[in-house]
Amino acid sequence: MSSLDIPVVVAIDGPAGSGKSSVSKAVARRLGYGFLDTGAAYRALAWHVQASGIDTDDAASVVASLASFDYRIGTDPAGYAVHVGDVDVTAAIRDPEISAVVSRVARVPEVRTHLIELFRSSMATETRPGIVVEGRDITTVVAPDAPVRILLTASPEVRAARRSAELVGSATAAVGDALRQRDEADSKVVEFMTAADGVTTVDSTELDFDQTVDAVIAVIRNIQPVTD
Repeated sequence: MSSLDIPVVVAIDGPAGSGKSSVSKAVARRLGYGFLDTGAAYRALAWHVQASGIDTDDAASVVASLASFDYRIGTDPAGYAVHVGDVDVTAAIRDPEISAVVSRVARVPEVRTHLIELFRSSMATETRPGIVVEGRDITTVVAPDAPVRILLTASPEVRAARRSAELVGSATAAVGDALRQRDEADSKVVEFMTAADGVTTVDSTELDFDQTVDAVIAVIRNIQPVTD
């Protein structure tokens, strides 16, 4: 494969509720790139572990479950499906029950090593000119050599307000507590709150959605010229 065949990788990190997924998908659509939601893999594994009757706190059993974890995900930013074996789990992995336990499987080192290889394979085989990859340790572990690396963040208050707006009947305070707990759990495994060297921070606290998408694309254009 020549260098011209290798897709441009845009790596986007950020804390829970920062808008990584929605912004990344919009950026990918605008640029004609693929989109990879790495968090979906951890959620799908959590679903698989529970569906297999395994305790998510039993690290050894979680690692053993990787052998039967037949995971597939699309990279179309306009709409993709997540499968474990023959089961479409696209909706199921967004269930609050899965959200509550996903950090337990994600913190297992062998799990992260296994899934990171899956992510890198998806990146390497993307047929579009580029791929936007979003998650928790994308800029530092999954794709540390990506030409474009961005930390997307916002104030805790704004992140909580945005997330609560997505959940009918959810109080902002309760959502804020949940976000803090998720950040604390994940921060024990990966660093995603501070931009590493070479990573550009985009703070969307004072930006609306479209402005955030524009800001991310501006960073990409500055580093890696692209055309719509």
